[in-house]
Amino acid sequence: MTHSLHTLVRDLHRQRGRERRGLALAEGVRLVEEALAAGIAIRHVLASPALEATPRGRTLKATLGQARTPLAEVSDLVFESLAATEHPQGVLAVIEPPRWSLEDLRPGRRAPTLVLDAVQDPGNVGTLVRSAFALGAAGVLTLPGTAELGNPKTLRASMGGWFRLPCVALDEAALRGWAGGLGVRVLLATSGAPPLLPGDAPLALVLGNEGAGIRPSLAEWAAGKVGIPLRQTAESLNVGVAAGILLYEATRE
Repeated sequence: MTHSLHTLVRDLHRQRGRERRGLALAEGVRLVEEALAAGIAIRHVLASPALEATPRGRTLKATLGQARTPLAEVSDLVFESLAATEHPQGVLAVIEPPRWSLEDLRPGRRAPTLVLDAVQDPGNVGTLVRSAFALGAAGVLTLPGTAELGNPKTLRASMGGWFRLPCVALDEAALRGWAGGLGVRVLLATSGAPPLLPGDAPLALVLGNEGAGIRPSLAEWAAGKVGIPLRQTAESLNVGVAAGILLYEATRE
């Protein structure tokens, strides 16, 4: 059983393996805690002695035991060979990730939707999901070219946001149909555009790749563009910082 579990974990480090099996990896005390709190199904847990080095780790292990979660104990050396982090905390869970759909989103006047267009860095995508959840967004939509939501780096950076916030991968045609059907105003975040003004219609804020920007085809049908006033000598903001500012403006009264 332990050998097959090791094989499973190694396979889930690859996107093809995650897609084929419909599973993902949650590594670290905080992320496994969040999975438990959100009611995410946990198939298996790998734990090493490092987990019991802190009170929080010991509490988590006891909670997993109370939930009768299948747990395999391995040495720290074996765990390090299976973990993706540089300084592993001794716990890694095989989870069934949430299956969100467009119907799960509830966009509203103070509940914007964040749309990611080819944001390739998993850490940035996870940070964007985390910010969207924290600031009250209706959800996150990812267009082709955006880092996979189930990527372990994305999951860690989201700090469990994906477990609670609807996040859906879709193409441009589906985005346009969804926005049109619900009367959602799609605004493209670009440099030099006017600041976000309050309105009554639900919003979808599109952020693009920091290098290439937003695909031109979106500008052909989007409702407009929105920007953040910057000092004249400042070129741009990190995509995560920009999203946080725009979401705050869109959600505040």
